[in-house]
This record gives sequence, C-alpha cells and structure tokens, in this order.
Amino acid sequence: MYCHSVERHRFLWLYLQRRTDLFDGSPKKMLHVAPELCFEPRLRKLLGHGYLTADLVDPLAMVKMDVTSIEYPDRSFDVIYCSHVLEHVPDDRKAMREFRRVLADGGWAILLVPITSDWTFEDPAITEPSERRKAFGQEDHLRRYGLDYADRLREAGFTVDVTEVHDLVDRDEAVRMGLSPESGLIHHCTG
Repeated sequence: MYCHSVERHRFLWLYLQRRTDLFDGSPKKMLHVAPELCFEPRLRKLLGHGYLTADLVDPLAMVKMDVTSIEYPDRSFDVIYCSHVLEHVPDDRKAMREFRRVLADGGWAILLVPITSDWTFEDPAITEPSERRKAFGQEDHLRRYGLDYADRLREAGFTVDVTEVHDLVDRDEAVRMGLSPESGLIHHCTG
C-alpha cells in the first residue's frame, strides 16, 4: 500500500512535526514560497491569516514575489519555507540575504534545494537548455548544489542546522515511512 506522496515532502512534514514549533498553537506569520499543493491547504488551515504564499509566476499564489527583492519590511516573518526554488534563481545569494532580512528575530526558515554534487557548480555562460540539462540536471536550473550549500546560507547571515533522515528516525521507521538518504537534507536556518 502506497500513499503516492513525494519522499522529500514526507521527510519535511515529519521534520516540521518533530523539530519545529509550527504546530504549538501560537500565532505565526509564515512565508511559503512556491507553495506545494500537498502543503498549502494544511498550512493555510493551521496558520489562518498568518499564512502567505508567494511565487514569481504562479497565479494561484497570494502575492507575486521576486525572492531577490522581497517587498516586505525587515523581520516580517516568523517562518519561511522555500523548497526547490533557489536553483532557478540567477542571484541565489541575494535571495538568501533577502530571506535572512525578512526573518523575524527568533524565527526560522527551511530553505531546501536538491543536493546533487559534492560542491556547488554554476556557470552563467551555460544558457542553452540542453546544455543546462547536461550540466545542472534540468533545463531551467542555473546550478547544481553541493554539500557546501550550508556555507552559502551561513554567508547570508544564517545559523544552519542540517538534518538527514537518520538524524530524525531510526532505520525501521524510515523503511515504514518510505524514507531513504535520497529524501534530501533539511537546512533549518535561524538568525
């Protein structure tokens, strides 16, 4: 029997339940960039008016947002969640600094990217879609992130805690939940 959910989404939801204060009932202002359909209704119900979805192109998002120029004041959000977006952003470091700027004191952000290399590789001269696919794994990706991704987040001013599946669950529970090392890494960022 399978639930047909994406492995990284199951891992994230479990992480949110076990390692964050998201479900403690206190009011929070959350920015959800490029909202996934599997999370959006649940988070909207949980956070009510404190929940804001944003996207550069998706008309279903509540606001149109360029993550390199976020039009909200400093320290506006208690929680920021952005998954698999930064690999599409030309100036990802500027976006990271913007996320840091709008994160409230005492808040946290989860900024996920696919980690598919030992070291981050990018080359702005690669513009042809077929060449991007070869270099970065997808036609619309601008880089391939490596394990040094956490260092980029630290350069933006974050303190970063990286969690793997085995940090959160034992082997039997991982098997039962359909989680593996390929579930990804969770980068939990604080100010």
